[in-house]
Amino acid sequence: MRSVDSPSYFSSLPIKAIVENIKNSGITASISNTAGTFVCNHIMYQNLYFIDSEFPNTIGGFIHIPFLPDQVVTKAKEPSMSLAHITKALELAIETLVEFKGKDDIKTVGGQIH
Repeated sequence: MRSVDSPSYFSSLPIKAIVENIKNSGITASISNTAGTFVCNHIMYQNLYFIDSEFPNTIGGFIHIPFLPDQVVTKAKEPSMSLAHITKALELAIETLVEFKGKDDIKTVGGQIH
């Protein structure tokens, strides 16, 4: 979780397995090594700080979902996804968490900062 010399926290979710499971269902997904800025980053940090402080045997992280198509009508460059695909992807993420309970994430190269 937390580095001894740094107040940073890292997801303990099996993010590579989650992304692979979602992609195998035909839904676009990718690993990001940042929760972004402002609200998303704050939520990720507070979530992992709370886990580290109060529930050290609990896993946690942050799953960023895209806008709905109706939300990007005036934002041509913003990615979007249907609510049905978002819902299915989150269900697959939860299934992966159950499947990987107590196991290490899969070993594969992946991730980006965006």
